[in-house]
Amino acid sequence: MKPIFAAVIAGSLLAGCVPAASRPAPALPPVGDAACNANSVQSWLGQRASPELGARLLTLTGAKVLRWVPPRTAVTMDFRADRLTVSYDDNMAIDRISCG
Repeated sequence: MKPIFAAVIAGSLLAGCVPAASRPAPALPPVGDAACNANSVQSWLGQRASPELGARLLTLTGAKVLRWVPPRTAVTMDFRADRLTVSYDDNMAIDRISCG
C-alpha cells in the first residue's frame, strides 16, 4: 500500500513540472454578439469625449460596456470581449479606442 501512495504523491508533484510548450493554451473568451470590434471607429480619434459620443461608439462597435480612461489613470488589464475602452487627453480629445 505504501509504494502506491508514494507513486501517487510523486506523480502529483511532477505534474507541475510540465514544460509550458506542452501545456494547453488558455481558452479565449467566446466571440459572438457581445464581442467588441473597434476597427470601424478609429476615425473618431481626436473627437471630443462626451456621453453622446460614448453611446454612439458602443453602438458602432457592438460593445456592451464602455470604459472611459482619463489622462494619467491606471486601469486593469483584464480582458473583456464586450468592453470598449476609450482614452482621452487633458483637452478631452479621444486619443485611443480599443476593445477589451
